[in-house]
Amino acid sequence: MCYSKFLWQNQQTTIKLSEVCSEPGNVTEDCQSDFLPKLRSGGCADMGFRSSMEDVYVCVDNFMQDQLLKSHIDGPSAFYGVFDGHGGKHAADFACHHLPKFILEDEGFPRDIERIIASAFMQTDNAFAEACSLDAALASGTTALATLVIGRLLVVANAGDCRAVLCRRGKAIEMSRDHKPICSKEKKRIEGSGGYVYDGYLNGQLNVARAIGDWHMEGMKSKDGGPLSAEPELMTTKLTAEDEFLIIGCDGIWDVFRSQNAVDFARRRLQEHNDPALCSKDLIDEALKRKSGDNLSAVVVCFHQQPPPNLVAPRSRVRRSFSAEGLKELQSFLDSLGN
Repeated sequence: MCYSKFLWQNQQTTIKLSEVCSEPGNVTEDCQSDFLPKLRSGGCADMGFRSSMEDVYVCVDNFMQDQLLKSHIDGPSAFYGVFDGHGGKHAADFACHHLPKFILEDEGFPRDIERIIASAFMQTDNAFAEACSLDAALASGTTALATLVIGRLLVVANAGDCRAVLCRRGKAIEMSRDHKPICSKEKKRIEGSGGYVYDGYLNGQLNVARAIGDWHMEGMKSKDGGPLSAEPELMTTKLTAEDEFLIIGCDGIWDVFRSQNAVDFARRRLQEHNDPALCSKDLIDEALKRKSGDNLSAVVVCFHQQPPPNLVAPRSRVRRSFSAEGLKELQSFLDSLGN
């Protein structure tokens, strides 16, 4: 697991869940729910059929406590991330180390959480550019998907083609969008930034439209912008008792799993052993069986202590009725019994 403990500036305020802000337009919520998740998580990574490993993941179930902060909120605080490197592992390692650090260092955290996360992505990208200017050997890039659970607020920030999928009573809810150059929204942004898409690749070189790093690639990024963006897309929801678990995976997982298929598979495994770490390994082992050709990394976050329940479809109420002819025959039969 890529994670180190640091000493941070102490804060002594107690943050109420109602003070954790996000943009209302991006929130799907049940305002009346008083559900608070009981977090359990686990991750797994495998080099797969590649010659080197460039994926990194992080699981921190007690985000603020592990950072030795004195402040707390009325509920859990957690950070999970998957970083899928390309052209080397340096960018993935750098993002895994610095992204949570920049989030916690923001004086407004955990208030105004979406702004803080988006800012942390850009700070990480700029800091890596500086690191690469001092050491050209670091040159590389990485997609990044970060998830925070603050109280019952679930925030997913994505830049690239990793994916987060929420299981809500057995149904797959995609909490991120794959940033591929061929997607109409990304293609429009790329072309508006002076880039182009050729054969599905950004500027004919990258098969992702957003990433941290890649400052060494000509025509991709500059201090004033560029076709390759590190700006994350955010999705936010309020967790309810129906939300069972979250799957975070690199594109090597989603090359061979559809979102609902992954949820169905993980749900069965959790019902068998109720172990999120083992479930992550199960997903990777199954992806290898399905011949995924990429590095593989997955994180499973459970929101309950119990395994997912069996879903029993309610019996439909069947109304039975007799025709007039049937009633007449029944009456004749009953009359014959009385004779």
